[in-house]
Amino acid sequence: MSPVRIVIVGAGFAGYQAARDLSRTLRGAVDIVLINPNDYFLYLPLLPEVAAGVLEPRRVSVSLTGTLPHVRLVLGEVHGVDLDTRRISWRDPDGRSGEMAYDRLILSVGSVNKLLPIPGVAEHAHGFRGMPEALYLRDHVTRQIEMSGTSEDPRERAARRTFVVVGAGYTGTEVAAHGVLFTDSLARKNTTLRDAPRPRWLLLDIAPRVLPELDKKLSRTADRVLRKRGVEIRTGTTVKEATSEGVRLDDGEFIDTRSLIWCVGVRPDPLVEQLGLPTERGRLRVDQYLAVPGHPEVLACGDAAAVPDLTRPGQFTPMTAQHAHRQGKVAAHNVLASLGRGAPKPYKHHDLGFTVDLGGAQAAADPLHIPLSGPIASAVTRGYHLMAMPGNRVRVAADWLLDAVLPRQGVQLGVIPPWAVPLDTESPEVAQTVRAGRG
Repeated sequence: MSPVRIVIVGAGFAGYQAARDLSRTLRGAVDIVLINPNDYFLYLPLLPEVAAGVLEPRRVSVSLTGTLPHVRLVLGEVHGVDLDTRRISWRDPDGRSGEMAYDRLILSVGSVNKLLPIPGVAEHAHGFRGMPEALYLRDHVTRQIEMSGTSEDPRERAARRTFVVVGAGYTGTEVAAHGVLFTDSLARKNTTLRDAPRPRWLLLDIAPRVLPELDKKLSRTADRVLRKRGVEIRTGTTVKEATSEGVRLDDGEFIDTRSLIWCVGVRPDPLVEQLGLPTERGRLRVDQYLAVPGHPEVLACGDAAAVPDLTRPGQFTPMTAQHAHRQGKVAAHNVLASLGRGAPKPYKHHDLGFTVDLGGAQAAADPLHIPLSGPIASAVTRGYHLMAMPGNRVRVAADWLLDAVLPRQGVQLGVIPPWAVPLDTESPEVAQTVRAGRG
């Protein structure tokens, strides 16, 4: 008789944690299969530091095979789930198709960039959901500063030193906070830019304040730090049109820029829609035990799942890493319960607070809802990340120490071309290898 097979789709916070807990408990007693496009778990909260040259890419990339010893990794992108026959199909990096049966299925496919019907955005903006986008942005920013120093046209020089970030949530705020420090460092080293105006950063959001989803004290702290660094914060403002020469705002102003960074939010992975099951704002509906109604053998968690928030009746848990991590643990527990190991338990979690890394020695945090700012908040934030990371802690800490005492390296390798990281993609974690329109 074949062993029970548990298939986990996606190795984000939820999927990785589910695989880890199942691996530690079952220790090879069942067949645990993890299907993911990459062979690493990406610690997404530290991705802005990769884009700003603080951390090297492998520091935030934790090996799946190296940390999940009893899990079988399949490299591929799932494109089909047959709920009736309990089979799942995928496509590997070489374009070959595969499929397998499952006895239990955990869907933790995560999310992709959220798009809005704004002319030119899909063509000229770049998102920030995966490693390829972070590496592209790091190269792109470096290249723009260097090209600004060699241009003879004053307008072009200014445009290449102007960076527009749309979306003042977690990601956009941290990208702007780290980005302005990075470009200041690059400009200081460039002989032709030492007497030029500082690089210009703008942070836009239709909301009335930065970090609108967080406590107002954290919002005020982030706003103060960003403005002190020279970031122009435009609340109640968004992009009306994007072109190759710049962006037009909804108030009519045109800003010359070659850099439009799209951080307006996320939407569930398109695989969810293909399932044909009930959804809530694009997220797969599940019960309090994370089970899909009508399919008790299927659980969903993380950004792709609309999980009832038992701490706020009538609402669903937000799409955060904090919830995804804990939902992964509950998903693993309930899969074990379905195999006769314990009793199922509902997902219930009270937020323990949030941290926002603002670069340098600055951060905004409210651990256990105690508001902190400045170096203390930065220490708390970095301590939290080191504890939360499932690996590479020493290497991350070493990079932070080196960044504090050595000049930041500012070279662009050009390994990710702009067409390899389109905004409109179902797989931001994978760089495209074929340019659209060229077959």
